Amino acid sequence: MTLVTFVFFTALVAVLTWVFTRKADHHTGVGFFLAGRSLTFPFIAGSLLLTNLSTEQMVGLNGDAFTHGLCVMAWEVVAVVALVAMALFFLPRFLKSGVTTVPEFLEMRFDKTTQVLTNLIFLAAYAVILLPIILYTGATGLLDILNVPELTGIHDRRTLLYLIVIVVALIGSVYALWGGLKSVAFSDTLNGIGLYIGGLLITYFALVKLGNGSFMTGLDVLPQEVKPNAFNSIGGPHTTAPFFTLFTGILLINVFYWCTNQQIIQRTFGASSLAEGQKGVLLTGAFKLVGPLFLVLPGIIAYALLKNEVTASNQAYGKLVQLVLPNYLAGFFAAAMLGAILSSFNSALNSTCTLFSLGLYKRLLRPDGTDAEVVKSGRWFGWIITIVAIVIAPMLDNMQNIFQYLQEMNAIYFIPILAVVVVGMLSKRVPAIAANVALVAGVAVIAIGYFMPGIKEYVVQMQKYHFISVVFVLLVAGMYLYGAVRPLKEAWVQYEARAVDMTPWKYAVHIGVLLLVVVAAIYVWFADFSVLQDVPAETPIATQLVE
Repeated sequence: MTLVTFVFFTALVAVLTWVFTRKADHHTGVGFFLAGRSLTFPFIAGSLLLTNLSTEQMVGLNGDAFTHGLCVMAWEVVAVVALVAMALFFLPRFLKSGVTTVPEFLEMRFDKTTQVLTNLIFLAAYAVILLPIILYTGATGLLDILNVPELTGIHDRRTLLYLIVIVVALIGSVYALWGGLKSVAFSDTLNGIGLYIGGLLITYFALVKLGNGSFMTGLDVLPQEVKPNAFNSIGGPHTTAPFFTLFTGILLINVFYWCTNQQIIQRTFGASSLAEGQKGVLLTGAFKLVGPLFLVLPGIIAYALLKNEVTASNQAYGKLVQLVLPNYLAGFFAAAMLGAILSSFNSALNSTCTLFSLGLYKRLLRPDGTDAEVVKSGRWFGWIITIVAIVIAPMLDNMQNIFQYLQEMNAIYFIPILAVVVVGMLSKRVPAIAANVALVAGVAVIAIGYFMPGIKEYVVQMQKYHFISVVFVLLVAGMYLYGAVRPLKEAWVQYEARAVDMTPWKYAVHIGVLLLVVVAAIYVWFADFSVLQDVPAETPIATQLVE
């Protein structure tokens, strides 16, 4: 029954996607990479959500909650702040220039070198960090939820890991490399509905299990069965989301991710108008407020039910699903999980192809290439990147905290690119040389801080999220200082492409403010600041911050 329902729901999404997008333009650059600039707000929101929501969150964030409690909701709730910034500040500027990629915008603002550097940084990060992690966490999640060893008769974990990684990568590649952004966005929306329903059902069934058949009893019992401060929104310095980092590294990583990360914001570039884009982004923010109910709460419940059985936090969610999910729903939920994995993978792969085709192939290798040649180059490059990701993914099998690893590795390239985009949008006279040096220096400094002995230990004491915020401030200040000493002779004027209707949604500011108020209310409601006094002796920087 599990296998039948899994295949049925997976095939249903594929068939519906083919039926509704088969006549779309898959042969021109705008059609393949931007869905012909035809996306409306439901598809933008659905695609944004499911591109973001994958097993590195379902497994990783719930694993963090198993260990650290509610404070890890920061990754979901602070994202709302970034989405408001995207809707009101970043998106209007991107759509005004009619760009297809973030590096293309930076070329308009600075020069071709800035565009090439940003492209190369994105491509390297997606190939060796993002895509392998998506495949690995997806494979491990499906291993547990589908109980693949029993279904296949293969009990060697390494073999199964490779097989699932290959299958997921191949299916995701078909969506991304043949269907283009429109197919990706449509399938994301269908899978997003399934995953939201499935995720909330896991929380419901887990509480019923905890309450011995009663949902309300489960709610009453839960606070008594978990660690102290498990429901505290304020993270102490010993957690993976310390409170002060909400205003430094965690905020910056979220702003980059939702405002300048090509994998995520590409579907907003395909909006049919600024108003549709803003509605889609803000609707995503509203849905993110619901996220902790199935991305954090199940991890806390897993501690109450399985604290004596889980040896590694990344196992918590899979074991919880096995324990509480009825057999008749296992296939549906596994199909929804596969949809989430495919969504994140094919979106990242589609963005990788876009960056290569439009940023390197069209700009450097074949400036006179036709639209068909540009799309074809992207497809070939996509297959190469897929193979690289397949090879790397199983090597992550011994990673203890995959979600934390992903965020820290992302910061290496997130922070320099964000600094350059922000300065590019806010300044008029900072020259290209300042941006180019900031990109290279930012990546180098963060990588040295993370990996070089001696310096690495100091960064750990300082708290990595504070470290990257200091780097961000230094990069921005350095660019502005250079611009003050050697400014552009003529102030930069942003090009207006008139690619879409730029009339803003009349309720955008009102809804944005409302979302920010709700974020603050959530934190205040669950806050207990006494944990900030619990400062380990080995973190002198944190002690100084509290004092």
